[in-house]
Amino acid sequence: MLHGQHASPTCASELCDPELYQRGNPEGLWQRMHAVAPVHEGLYDGRPFHAVISHPLVSQVLKNTRAFSSERGMRLDQNAAATSAAAGKMLIITDPPRHGAIRRIVSSVFTPRMVSRLEENMRATAAAAVDRALDEGECDLTAVAARLPLAVICDMLGVPPEDWDFMLDRTMVAFGSDQADPFAMAEAHADILSYYEDLVRRRRREPGEDVVSALVNGVIDGTGLTDEEIFLNCDGLISGGNETTRHATTGGLLALIQNPGQWAMLRDDPGLLPGAVQEILRFTSPAMHVLRTAVVATEIGGFALSPGDPVALWLAAGNRDPGVFRDPDHFDITRRPNPHLAFAAGPHYCLGAALATSELTVMFDELLRRVRSAELTGPARRTRSILIRGYDAVPVRFAAA
Repeated sequence: MLHGQHASPTCASELCDPELYQRGNPEGLWQRMHAVAPVHEGLYDGRPFHAVISHPLVSQVLKNTRAFSSERGMRLDQNAAATSAAAGKMLIITDPPRHGAIRRIVSSVFTPRMVSRLEENMRATAAAAVDRALDEGECDLTAVAARLPLAVICDMLGVPPEDWDFMLDRTMVAFGSDQADPFAMAEAHADILSYYEDLVRRRRREPGEDVVSALVNGVIDGTGLTDEEIFLNCDGLISGGNETTRHATTGGLLALIQNPGQWAMLRDDPGLLPGAVQEILRFTSPAMHVLRTAVVATEIGGFALSPGDPVALWLAAGNRDPGVFRDPDHFDITRRPNPHLAFAAGPHYCLGAALATSELTVMFDELLRRVRSAELTGPARRTRSILIRGYDAVPVRFAAA
């Protein structure tokens, strides 16, 4: 163990304290860890693991499906029984080649007609959300940010518009921070699963141009997907499609509020928006880590790994790697190049990356069109989680353009 020979002032265990992300300074920890080594040892729940924090090594592990598996889980704080039940069935915890087969079924719905429909929905939903916030005067930015991604993922799944508010309410509770009432979260999740069950029955009778219809009719190696596989993948899509974009929108606007020069630059030159969106994704890094498990004897960053060893890839720390990003803790909408890891890399590169990028572009375009300035009216409250970096509440007031 090359790095194990050196005394380190930090260790991977510190990354696993949810209080750090709610009240602490993870950027300071990442800085100290980058200065020591690209890989660190630690304990989570009494079990040893390695945390990879350097951008190049995170990318390397994500792309190496021969040595590292997703099927043993994708997060440190997972429920082992639930992970075991979903492994090989749910896209995010399935390895190639089956992972690619499920991915192709979901991707098959992205026809030009569907993409056009989604783009229309994005623009109308974003404009309505910003106008509503302006009418209210003071609002919670997290609620404004939640409307667009949820509407898009519901549209993709085939959830009719009259049910979007129901899904918004249930997903906000089911996928809340780890401080939320566990019974309320479980109840909300049960409501969502019950809804999928009904939707699957409807789509078996009346297929449409949506993801649920594609999953219902999907075939892998001559066999259709089970209801369980369909429910699991709907769950993964609505969770992933909602969380990343919602928290990136919230964190991105907060970064612009806190960096008024960047906001002014963007308002003066909307042509900077594509680069600004990429910087928002890097800077906010809503998905903080993903887990991989070694399946062969291998080595990473000077540490020997045995089959079964868990490796946590800290995407958020990789996006602050000073060896890749100049002045990484500075929010810079003109940053070039910007090879961030917000959508991961390799075969598990986020299926909805293009969609999330479009959503962020549309939302910030509507904000630039409609909002002259924004100000915080109270303290922003961060989410308590080691998986999702985001906010539970951000009170703001918009001034109309």
